[in-house]
This record gives sequence, C-alpha cells and structure tokens, in this order.
Amino acid sequence: MVMDGQGGGIGRAIIKRLRGTFGEEVEILALGTNSVATSQMMKAGANRGATGENAIIKTAPETDIIIGPLAIIMANSMMGEVTPGMSQAISSSNALKILIPLTQESVKIVGVSGEPLPHLIDQVIEIIKGEKKDE
Repeated sequence: MVMDGQGGGIGRAIIKRLRGTFGEEVEILALGTNSVATSQMMKAGANRGATGENAIIKTAPETDIIIGPLAIIMANSMMGEVTPGMSQAISSSNALKILIPLTQESVKIVGVSGEPLPHLIDQVIEIIKGEKKDE
C-alpha cells in the first residue's frame, strides 16, 4: 500500500519505481487522502486505488507493507488531509511501515540526512527487496 495526499507526487514516484523494479509480481494499492493523489498514483501503475479516510482505515490493517511520507502517521498533517483516524490506522497496522522523512510539518528528525527524493526511494526499494528475500 502506498499512501499520499495533496498532489500525489511522492506516491506517484514511489509507485513508478516499485513497478519498474518488481513488475507485476507485487500488487500495489494506491490510497490517497484526496482524489487527485489517488489519480496520480493510479496513473503511475497501481493495481487498485481508493480515496479517503474510510478506505485508508479499512485497508491499512490488511496490507503487508505501507509506504509513504512520514506525515501519514501524523494526525492533521498535509494541511489537515491526514485525519486522526487515518494516522491511527496506519500507526496501529501490523504492516511494515516504510516512511520517507519528508514533511512540511513542524517536525525535525534528528539523525536523518537531507537526501533527495530519488535517493530515498532507492532506499525504499532496497528494504522491500530485503523483505521479499525473507518470504
């Protein structure tokens, strides 16, 4: 599951790389906080997509891996698009959470370098490759 909001650019970039790396051997779910984000992720190659709080709350506990910007676990982030229910569902899910440390919120993460998004997505891909080896 890839979750994003606002314009969906981060989710779109993640899905393009996932699809390019793993082809059709993985099912990618695009969960957007809004329809624009979902649409952008679907265009990038997601298998299925859904939008909004209920879709995210229902889907998060049923997935193996959740990928998105750090803000997806922060209530009221992304200019209020991430509801407390969404962030709780993501945080409470037993899925592996791969969070990209990009945020426009008033949060600074100590010990995290300011890598550009493509480098961070490279790291996401390596983590997933490691998970697939463990299966």
